[in-house]
Amino acid sequence: MQNLAKYQDNNWFGWGTIALAGGAGLYFAMQHEPYIPYPYILAVCLCAITAWGRVPKFLRIITTFLFGFVYAFIFTNQINTPQINSTMRNAEIVGQVYKTDIANNKKRIYIQTDDNMRVRLTVGDDITVPNTGDTIKATATLFRPAGTYAPETFDYARWAYFNNLTATGYISDCVITRPARGFNINSWRNKIHERANSYLVDALVLGYKNAVPDTDSKIWTTAGVGHVWSISGFHMTLVGGWIFAIFFLIFRAIPYVTRRIPARIPAIICAWIGLGIYLFISGIDVATVRAFLMTTLVFMAFILGRRAFSMRNVCLAFCIIFLLNPHYVMQPGFQLSFSAVFGLVWFWDERPFVQRSFTQKVLHAIYATIITSGVATVFTAPFVIAHFYSIPIYGLIGNLILLPIFSFAIMPCVMFGAIGIDVGVKWAHGIYDWALTIATQISDLPMATVTMPHTPNSATVCFILGLATIIFIKNAKYKINHIIGWAIICVGVGIVALQSKPIFMSTFDNTVVAFRNDKDNLIFNTTSSANHYFAFDTFLQLNGQPTDSTRHKQKCKRGVCEFTNGTIKIVQVSRFIPLMKNLNNWCNDKSITYIVSHLKIDAPNCNHKILSGGIIIYDNGQIKRTKYGRRWHNQHG
Repeated sequence: MQNLAKYQDNNWFGWGTIALAGGAGLYFAMQHEPYIPYPYILAVCLCAITAWGRVPKFLRIITTFLFGFVYAFIFTNQINTPQINSTMRNAEIVGQVYKTDIANNKKRIYIQTDDNMRVRLTVGDDITVPNTGDTIKATATLFRPAGTYAPETFDYARWAYFNNLTATGYISDCVITRPARGFNINSWRNKIHERANSYLVDALVLGYKNAVPDTDSKIWTTAGVGHVWSISGFHMTLVGGWIFAIFFLIFRAIPYVTRRIPARIPAIICAWIGLGIYLFISGIDVATVRAFLMTTLVFMAFILGRRAFSMRNVCLAFCIIFLLNPHYVMQPGFQLSFSAVFGLVWFWDERPFVQRSFTQKVLHAIYATIITSGVATVFTAPFVIAHFYSIPIYGLIGNLILLPIFSFAIMPCVMFGAIGIDVGVKWAHGIYDWALTIATQISDLPMATVTMPHTPNSATVCFILGLATIIFIKNAKYKINHIIGWAIICVGVGIVALQSKPIFMSTFDNTVVAFRNDKDNLIFNTTSSANHYFAFDTFLQLNGQPTDSTRHKQKCKRGVCEFTNGTIKIVQVSRFIPLMKNLNNWCNDKSITYIVSHLKIDAPNCNHKILSGGIIIYDNGQIKRTKYGRRWHNQHG
């Protein structure tokens, strides 16, 4: 055991990275805002203890965990994103457009208002879309970002808070009072978009995530390659590789350079500059920043003659991005990117160089491609299931067939189209249509996508600890790290399998409710709600249904809905007069289990029946209330 502990001396940095993210994750997952006295002093003390070499490593892991918790607290309070208290209709907005988002079926603009608010607004087809940098005066309807609709599910209010969004909504009228002046990166992005007029350029170069048509996007996701539409390490590798290859050949042809330094060094510098430009053009998404930092570390290692791919470099990039914004640890892009990179670096780490013939090299390349896709799929699967409630069964096949098409055909053509070579865009769309037919055939296979149940936070923690145990415990006799790691993962699977299923769900204002009937289908009291956009998806996912399932509606009479499945009966009322007329009868009716209403009810004889606010009722009778006691929830009281 002592020898096993000795072998881990070089792996504490990896465990420290997990502890850092774990502390922040605990802070963001809490239902109430914690009280931390003197947080800045506490953070400095924890940082000093962690950095002190004489402190036992186990204690340093604990202080790193606490530092992550405190740092997330400090960062959250430092942001202080302004929030509106309620829906604002026909509000007059004056401000500057600082970002645009081009989608396949709608266009959005982000406005920095004169009163220091940042709002995201959908622009109708009958309104001229302003460019980035324009100052506008608009009439808009604004919605406050809604909080989570169930415990341990997506919290849009938190996402908006950390992305500096005060409100979302739509524009009904817009006037450009002052056009944008000067040349900047945003005006460059606008010109590329207008000149190319291609959703492939929008998605793969400019970073617009919803540029691809919805029908196509679903096919790509089912085929397992939906990640190509979110600019990350895959795109950075392609762009950097192509730039490096071009400049390497150029510098190899210049004797003045090759006589003094290896041609790869100036080629690497040019590739890094090109990737920096690509980073800004693509919109500086977290996955792109992560990939750029990793590429920078790899390039520096190549130039300095050091080992390029190592777990320490991955952990270093992780920590840098964490310090930029600790909330990244809660976002899917961050989790998927780093889980894949951790898995790949672990699998290929310290593999000896083997001299191979040409045939062996080809066979090894095929083997490496298959293994790389498989390892990335395994390490990202827990996060894919947790965030998207489904998993593509044929993702490995899709990646093996379609990624080379994107790498060596679509992506180069798109890059040529972005710099003004129109034939590049034409070829890219032709190849895209051909690749789409292949993706369609894969997505049409039986059981192409399997809907998964909700993953509680405790199960996610088990998956992370299990994978970390497999990665970071080295030189374990009899592969004890694999045994322990998979045992922890199995515990997480058991937590998911044994969790109770919701039978009734309600938003915090009780305007949207869902009830599970005898056929396990959800019955809603309404099929649409502008200020509860994510409620329907959340409730369907908790019930184990795809988000595109038919929304069955219960017929409600005069603001009163009655839901029953034989074991439980719930009355939901949204109007005052029906409530007052029927309250006594409902209280005396023993067949009615609960009365749900956002209205204030004074009924001492049946308070045990009355429910309000965000609630989830489970099969086993347990009732969970959705809490809104965090800083990003202050608009809900």
